[in-house]
Amino acid sequence: MKASDRREKIVTAADKLIYERGFDFTSFADIASVVGISRGNFYYHFKTKDEILDAVIERRIRDRSEMLGGWVEAGHSPKKCVANFIRILLMNNQKIRSYGCPVGTLFLELSKLNHPGESGARDLFDLFRVWLARRFKEMGREEDADALAMHILARSQGAATLANAYPDEPFLEQEAQQMLAWLDAVADGAIIKT
Repeated sequence: MKASDRREKIVTAADKLIYERGFDFTSFADIASVVGISRGNFYYHFKTKDEILDAVIERRIRDRSEMLGGWVEAGHSPKKCVANFIRILLMNNQKIRSYGCPVGTLFLELSKLNHPGESGARDLFDLFRVWLARRFKEMGREEDADALAMHILARSQGAATLANAYPDEPFLEQEAQQMLAWLDAVADGAIIKT
């Protein structure tokens, strides 16, 4: 296996473990075990746990950027792009119920640890905020585009948190449907303020 492939395999394993267990509870040994390499081989690619975290955040930003950009490049309308963003909750329903939102849980954990990686995790939220605001501007909502973007972010994060707290209730599906109905009203100009 090439070094670049092994490094990518390490980042993939670290991303999954950090999401499912948390950054603080994921060790080099855990990641090395999943990947099936020795710790020495591991240190060839990453010297510190913070280097792994940086790679995980970079990957999450890259993957989400590609996903968001893909919708725009595919010619989806701004409204459909935002609807696709809302539907992420439904596509990741089981994972969210089990572990919460991968963006929100990482940011919250790093914030509590006062970890320098907190700013990188915030970059994920910034990516969503800027992208959503652009879509709302394209819908003709220039003046309140950022407020509308923050509303969707806040509501989706709240829905993910409560779906994780109450995994057996149909809350997430109901919230997603309400957000989609809200989006219809925004696109039609019916909602003036958030």
